[in-house]
Amino acid sequence: MKAAVFHEFGPPEVLRCEEWPDPVPPGPGEIVVRVRAVSVGRLLDVGTRAGTNRYFRGTLPHVLGGEHAGEVVEVGAGVQGISVGDRVAVFNCLSCGSCGLCREGRDDVCPAAEMIGVHRQGAYAELSRVPAANATPIPDDLGFVEAAALALAGPVAWTQMEMAGLRSGDWVLVNGAASALGSTTALLACHLGARVIGTSRQAWKRDALVALGVEAALDATAEGFEQAVRDLTGGAGVRIVVEDIGSAEIWPRLQAVLARAGTIVSSGAFLGELLPLDLRSLYQQGQRLLGVRTATRQRVAAFWERIGSRLRPVLDRSFPLCEAAAAHRHLEAGANVGRVVLVPGDD
Repeated sequence: MKAAVFHEFGPPEVLRCEEWPDPVPPGPGEIVVRVRAVSVGRLLDVGTRAGTNRYFRGTLPHVLGGEHAGEVVEVGAGVQGISVGDRVAVFNCLSCGSCGLCREGRDDVCPAAEMIGVHRQGAYAELSRVPAANATPIPDDLGFVEAAALALAGPVAWTQMEMAGLRSGDWVLVNGAASALGSTTALLACHLGARVIGTSRQAWKRDALVALGVEAALDATAEGFEQAVRDLTGGAGVRIVVEDIGSAEIWPRLQAVLARAGTIVSSGAFLGELLPLDLRSLYQQGQRLLGVRTATRQRVAAFWERIGSRLRPVLDRSFPLCEAAAAHRHLEAGANVGRVVLVPGDD
């Protein structure tokens, strides 16, 4: 089969389309998927290829790509509920299933967790072999590109809102709302009845966010940002802040616009900067700070059952698999609003 492979860390050009061994037949509890679309992730893909993802524990040469969608072509022993020919979305996080946290239903923080495309070979390829437990049948009217874009971001956004206790009418601020996860979170919050403020430093991206349906789009680094949020919310501030970037410059401004009894949800720290946390505000105003690393299997299933057939992701561009380097350059340049996707077999 064809796959986009890199043999050394470096710029996007290290990604090369080449022949790669087909997956071995699926073992017990596994399936083989013909990949029709695979998402391009900033940290998990771009960071791993560049050598800056400190979570990478794989070996080179390596095939990237975690969250993907396609058709089941082989089924291993003991697999139930999934058959050859099924259209599925594949969630990228694998847990051990046997530790105390997994037994408690907190497989999202399993200490032995691995990610497809990071700790094991991924889906920048025509075929993938994955645990059947990580595959969910998708609605007939949902395209593979859309399903790949939602495979991880959808369940994570659902987890963010559920753990934060979102209620219809709540004000929600999504920092970096033009990103793949940020745009999905913003759209989901709107879908659930929230009043959403998105942030971006770039004016054209703020215009795009307004066109997507957020109530306001602001630059969190601009003078007057906090007052603008207070004016929008009648002085109360936002009940939920979603922060996936980890900017030391922006963080104090986000905490300053959080309402009493509000919640900050952290689902990433792409910049990796140390942040100044005002504990007095958390204490005096009864606020919360939650970490959401990924979604549990229960919440993956809940997302697809309750929301997956009605939510459509923000799609920026799709690239043929063999143009993976171009897709990485596009993402590194910050030229996207929403998800970038690779499509195997698309010439």
